[in-house]
Amino acid sequence: MNGGVNGVALGVFVFFFLVVTVMGFRAARWRKAADGNSLDEWGLGGRSFGTWITWFLLGGDLYTAYTFVAVPAAIYAAGASGFFAVPYTILVYPLIFTFLPRLWSVSHRHGYVTTSDFVRGRFGSRGLSLAVALTGILATMPYIALQLVGIQAVLDVMGVGGSESTNWFVKDLPLLIAFGVLAAYTYSSGLRAPALIAFVKDALIYLVIAVAIIYIPIKLGGFDAIFDKAGDALAQPNPATGKPRGELASGESAQWAYATLAFGSALALFMYPHSITATLSGKNRNVIRRNTTILPLYSLMLGFLALLGFMAIAAGIKVDNGQLAIPQLFEDMFPDWFTGVAFAAIGIGALVPAAIMSIAAANLFTRNIYKDFLKPNATAEQETKVSKLVSLLVKVGALVFVLGMDKTVAINFQLLGGIWILQTFPALVGGLFTRWFHRWALLAGWAVGMVYGTLAAYGVASPTQQHFGGSNALIPGIGETGYIGVTAFVLNVAVTVVLTVVLRAFKAPAGVDETRPEDYTADAPSAPSGKRPAGPADPDDGTAGPGAPTGGGTGGDGPGEGPGTDGGSPGGPRTDGGGTDTPDAGGSPEKEPAAMG
Repeated sequence: MNGGVNGVALGVFVFFFLVVTVMGFRAARWRKAADGNSLDEWGLGGRSFGTWITWFLLGGDLYTAYTFVAVPAAIYAAGASGFFAVPYTILVYPLIFTFLPRLWSVSHRHGYVTTSDFVRGRFGSRGLSLAVALTGILATMPYIALQLVGIQAVLDVMGVGGSESTNWFVKDLPLLIAFGVLAAYTYSSGLRAPALIAFVKDALIYLVIAVAIIYIPIKLGGFDAIFDKAGDALAQPNPATGKPRGELASGESAQWAYATLAFGSALALFMYPHSITATLSGKNRNVIRRNTTILPLYSLMLGFLALLGFMAIAAGIKVDNGQLAIPQLFEDMFPDWFTGVAFAAIGIGALVPAAIMSIAAANLFTRNIYKDFLKPNATAEQETKVSKLVSLLVKVGALVFVLGMDKTVAINFQLLGGIWILQTFPALVGGLFTRWFHRWALLAGWAVGMVYGTLAAYGVASPTQQHFGGSNALIPGIGETGYIGVTAFVLNVAVTVVLTVVLRAFKAPAGVDETRPEDYTADAPSAPSGKRPAGPADPDDGTAGPGAPTGGGTGGDGPGEGPGTDGGSPGGPRTDGGGTDTPDAGGSPEKEPAAMG
């Protein structure tokens, strides 16, 4: 790393940081409804975003500082195995096309704000809902931490603070300032802040990648030279292990680990609370379906991003912390002013998802812990106030996470969260299609998956860490190395299926399902009295604004869904489901209050 502060790059970085800070605070007045005190308004942007706003929001949410820093860093450190992020983002979109529109519909019909709201309404179990909520919060903390690692990486390379400082306060002060600004505008503007900033973030990222994928290979002699140099460097032995540093193309021995990691990550991505929060902000189900077809454009960008890891090897970048490889590559290859633009793209690429993640985790706490267990009669204004405060606490927790753990393993932060969040898949996705699974069986399966996944990850060592050194371990009964999250998920499903058969045989109480089959294909309803008023049509999809009547039925949906239905009258607010005749998936009514799982 070069000594001193890169003043030009820092100046450009600060300029863009100030721009998005102003945008973040002004977003509080952007598309704001008359009543801005509800969780729908602060935490979901009024459920009013059209196709393009949702596309930028989801892109800003899913393609993060993890994309810009940790994926190329993994390739820089180990070669082809780091490419797992590319196939998993290709696998995920056909998958979510089948279930996200259903989740959007039932959530809008019943006023669900979180996945835990849906799980409680579907299975009549506060215990299962609580498990999903706690898992979401737990998995989100390391994901936010990963974004802070991205910010710190560019600050270190610019010479601001820096890892060389012995004073922890001086070392981390720039990160603390960025954290403080992020916390302030998220508290003030809610989901509207990252939605507005996402336009700047994505524009910068596309610009930087377009330039990098052309300019850097020219300076390095073309892609042939890049791959030749990278292959030679990866074949050299790692001093810590005595084995080759990595592979230019994955060998046969790595296929199980690569495939299971990509598959498990694809299953987990839209289980994260922040992915669902951005999804539920869309104003109708067509917005969601369109986004599942155009979001793969980001996967193309991700493939180019991943190549930066090989470019860093070919350029001879030498850093002790792999997370600094790409920022250092930009500083060495680009003019100072464009280095500042690239660093701003990484920094803003961390702020947008960190804001959404903290909002999503706060929504989970407020709806499924505070309201369900601590204050059931909380008003909408009280819910919003609590959610704002919790969003601050979540960010503080993530900051402690990143300051207290080894930053060289930043990608394992997210992978550990993936192991945890994947265990909510049976309750969420299974519940969207069937009521067959028993609530107690789902809770038991979740517990088995969580315990196994955590213990298995704890037992993984690396040259730099005695515990939590990775996310791959031997698969029991197969003898191949694979992603711990998938093994835990298989155990989860097996326990759930077996116990469901047993519990149904003994006629154990199954809980009340407050949803109906037509809820899963319903489009946006008319605005109830006192709710968000109708707005003007959005030019991106030609539909009525938020809360406007839907002029007729919707078309058919993805695989497994029948013809669309008229929006109809909206469902009432979320209830406990107690004492009402509500058909389950098989159509038989059940009368039983919601139980503690």
